[in-house]
Amino acid sequence: MEPEFDFFQHWYPLLPIEDLDPKQPTTATLLGLRLVIWKPKASDFRVFLDSCPHRLAPLSQGRIDDRTGNLMCSYHGWQFDEQGICTHIPQAEDPEIVSKQKDNLCAVSLPVRQQQDLLWVWLDANSSAQADSTPLPLSPQIDADKGFVWSSFVRDLEYDWQTLVENVADPSHVPFAHHGVQGDRNKATPMLMEIERSQPNLIVANVLGRLSSTITFEPPCRLEYALKFGDGSKQFGLVTYCLPVSPGKSRIVVQFPRNFAKTLHHLTPRWWEHINIRNQVLDGDMVLLQQQEHFLQQRQLIESWKTAYKLPTSADRFVIEFRKWFDKYSHGQLPWSKVGLNVPQTWNNHDRAQILDRYNQHTRHCSSCSRTLLVVQRLQILLLIYFALTVSAVALLPDAWKVKLGLPLIVTAILGLGAYAWLKFWLSPKFYFVDYIHAQK
Repeated sequence: MEPEFDFFQHWYPLLPIEDLDPKQPTTATLLGLRLVIWKPKASDFRVFLDSCPHRLAPLSQGRIDDRTGNLMCSYHGWQFDEQGICTHIPQAEDPEIVSKQKDNLCAVSLPVRQQQDLLWVWLDANSSAQADSTPLPLSPQIDADKGFVWSSFVRDLEYDWQTLVENVADPSHVPFAHHGVQGDRNKATPMLMEIERSQPNLIVANVLGRLSSTITFEPPCRLEYALKFGDGSKQFGLVTYCLPVSPGKSRIVVQFPRNFAKTLHHLTPRWWEHINIRNQVLDGDMVLLQQQEHFLQQRQLIESWKTAYKLPTSADRFVIEFRKWFDKYSHGQLPWSKVGLNVPQTWNNHDRAQILDRYNQHTRHCSSCSRTLLVVQRLQILLLIYFALTVSAVALLPDAWKVKLGLPLIVTAILGLGAYAWLKFWLSPKFYFVDYIHAQK
């Protein structure tokens, strides 16, 4: 019998470092475990279980104490240092309570690392020695020394981890699900896919065709494409980390490396790429996969995926290989029971504004998008104020000045009003919700 895959004893990237606020705690959920990310004054980021040992209040609602630099629980003021050791209990009538019982009063600190611009966490606090000896599932493409540049993107998704892995491992859906964004349905061709390697800790496939690529899945999260074109000197990739959040919820952390068009990369704002390409791609998937998952879960009550799915082509090979791996090493399910979670029947949500909620799934977590949205909101207010003040001022001008000075001012006020309308009705919604209707693409 094959050993069961332990999802907790692996490294996962939580977020890009650039999206973390060093001044206040950040919350995240992974494999059903609520986590808090915070930064001590003189150290790198730390990750604790999001639970104060006192009365289980969420430490993510706490603050970083200005004097000590420790994490303070907002419920009763207990403080914890970077190792999770309790350093202060305001209610302690005897200060020695803290020192005498320190082993029993600790917050649960998890092993962390920072590499390739990401914050990584190991979810099993009891196997830190194993964490130290286990390499991170890093991409060879995220390497500036090899001439690569890259950008990052993160989004929470309204479907399960297994659905996410299936989808990313399926390049044949791109011309159709992302027509006009990243693909062209009129140029779709058959894909010859060959499984080069299938092991408990690695699946590798080669895709042959107009644009050849290699797909690598390193369980439980790294799923990567490496592509070359021309004479092979130009390379680009898709490096994804598929994270199981909770039943029916997942998160994707993506990096987009390439070794060409570097000037364009540096000139393109990160937020602009997010609202115009990255979010659109995931929107196109979301409206399909959230319902697909619901249908599959219904069918699996009476049959296996092997008969529920019809997978006759070579393009389906990786999906088949992943499903076989998942059945063999994880019995076709994630270890939700180990964290006290039941797997409910997937809710077939028809509220598109909730399914495609860009703000809560991405914008509020992304430093680039949240900062830009704040600037856009302030610009709108300034443009409205400018319009109102300008029109009022021109109305008070003497008649002799209304043509010479007033007319140019009114023109600028109208242009400002046009800019306000563009910001409010075109740009701002892209940070919140844009409906994606495949029939109209």
